[in-house]
Amino acid sequence: MRIAIIFEMQYLKKLPTILQFILITALMFGTTSCTDQTPTVLTSSFDQERAFDDLVYQVNLGPRVVGSEAHQQFRHWIIKSLTDIGWDVQEQALDYAGQEVFNIIAKREPNNEFPWIILGAHYDSRVVSDHDPNFDFRATPVPGANDGASGVAVLLELARILPEDLNANIWFVLFDAEDNGSLPGSDWILGSRAFVDSLEEYPDAVVIVDMVGDKDLNVYIEKNSDIELAKEIWEKAESLGYAEEFINLPNHRLIDDHLPFMQAGIPAVDIIDFDYPYWHTTADTTDNVSPQSLKVVGEIILAWLLDKYGLNQ
Repeated sequence: MRIAIIFEMQYLKKLPTILQFILITALMFGTTSCTDQTPTVLTSSFDQERAFDDLVYQVNLGPRVVGSEAHQQFRHWIIKSLTDIGWDVQEQALDYAGQEVFNIIAKREPNNEFPWIILGAHYDSRVVSDHDPNFDFRATPVPGANDGASGVAVLLELARILPEDLNANIWFVLFDAEDNGSLPGSDWILGSRAFVDSLEEYPDAVVIVDMVGDKDLNVYIEKNSDIELAKEIWEKAESLGYAEEFINLPNHRLIDDHLPFMQAGIPAVDIIDFDYPYWHTTADTTDNVSPQSLKVVGEIILAWLLDKYGLNQ
């Protein structure tokens, strides 16, 4: 906490000379923090407005329901967007539980000496708004501004600004078919389950970003997440001044895209605000999400990556 001290000169002159010297020195050089944590110096700036534009674009496509035209349009857009900024992108078509899923994977030339980190989010929209307070709307697909588009927006902006000389092999993975559980003929997290089943080698850590656009951002430590990995990220959030948004307490035990990794013994964490009041309703729209929330999450992940893995000198 930095403290600002302001004195009018007429009061300063009334003080003894030694106190004048001390106060002037404090004003010139500033006060020190009461903590010994060194703030992270971000090498690139997370552009919250650009990320929000990406969120709005997704929502304007329409609900990205599996098998829909908007779902296909999203895949074309995200593949082109990631390719245009220099990532090697592939569409992974897999069959899982009788359903074809399309995961999107973006990566750079690997260095086998570096750890392998996956940053993931789901991009599909739920086919029904079964939590809508208006029963007439419950058969309507969820717009997915927060539940789907927010995680993708954060990862796409990170893909733009992530330094190429980071001492880690980063994969961005956008998972399909996450959000149609508890419905006939479907289940939760099909894309991430299929992805983990397809792995021949395992990543060192996985960070899932889901539902992070809430205007009143409250991200607790999800109870199915790896506790050590969560500790690193939440401590980084506190050091950046985001302790109110990233609350260092456990809350909620969720089925999300981190779970197949955890079940395979891969450390994974779910960054999610599950207290979003418009979850699985038709009100999950752009006016209920915030660019600032996207920035908070993006800056925390970026700072964690830079501090943990560093840059190649």
